Amino acid sequence: MSREVEDLNRRLLRARDAMDRAYAEPLDVRAVAAVAHISEAHFIRTFRAVFGETPHRYLQRRRVERSMFLLRETDRSVTDVCLDVGFTSLGTFSRMFREIVGETPSGYRTGMDRSWRLTASSSRPCGRGSRRGWRLNRAVLEKPPVRQPPSIRTEPDELAQ
Repeated sequence: MSREVEDLNRRLLRARDAMDRAYAEPLDVRAVAAVAHISEAHFIRTFRAVFGETPHRYLQRRRVERSMFLLRETDRSVTDVCLDVGFTSLGTFSRMFREIVGETPSGYRTGMDRSWRLTASSSRPCGRGSRRGWRLNRAVLEKPPVRQPPSIRTEPDELAQ
């Protein structure tokens, strides 16, 4: 890896860390690109090439991850959680939450009381249409029962005597 690539990756990591620290604040690409000392367009292109998603999508995913924690660990309303993690619209928050997690925020909170098992019916196309690929809904993965081979008789056969 060349020195220039290492330097660019280091600056991108610095920008991503800044996004992680200030996820609840209104962020724009210009401000985050300034942390990396590169132009907006180049920042978006290189961020996506290095991390596999755009800066905007990364920030939304981090906000949803944080909201999942708050919904699990607190009794605050969904609206309060939405505003605390940096979303300004409850509708946008619910849509993004459902797209990323696979269920609504209130459904996620209610489902925390139940035991979830991963089944074939819990996978469905992500987002609007199957062009975005498949993903699995939230589930607590339980180890499948270990299949034991048929037991071999170790006792002497009474008929053989």
